[in-house]
Amino acid sequence: MEQTPIQTQICPRFEKAMSILSKRWAGLIIFQLLSGPQRFCAIESALPNISGRLLSERLKDLEHEGIVRRDVYPETPVRIEYSLTDKGKALHNIFAELAAWSQEWIPPVDEAAEDEEAIDASGESC
Repeated sequence: MEQTPIQTQICPRFEKAMSILSKRWAGLIIFQLLSGPQRFCAIESALPNISGRLLSERLKDLEHEGIVRRDVYPETPVRIEYSLTDKGKALHNIFAELAAWSQEWIPPVDEAAEDEEAIDASGESC
């Protein structure tokens, strides 16, 4: 007797979650904010390969999704901090598991070789 393959459908909620988290830089921004509220320049410094324009766009996307909160403090000069909402903080265990998985299964990255590959692929340095 031949078994028919089981067709599995991806849950629309899961698909939406993956869509949010798989946008370039979104996961790393969330991971960076897991340590607490940060100003734009601190996030940008922690993720040196992201442009300011793209960081701003991703923060707006994550704010729109209810994952990141943008707090404006009326000081001189104005201070803006980004932090995770409860919805964003709920991703902590997922990122902790992903970090553990990467330690076990992803070989160490040689940053010098990675930089050379980036130069070779684009014709310019990062």
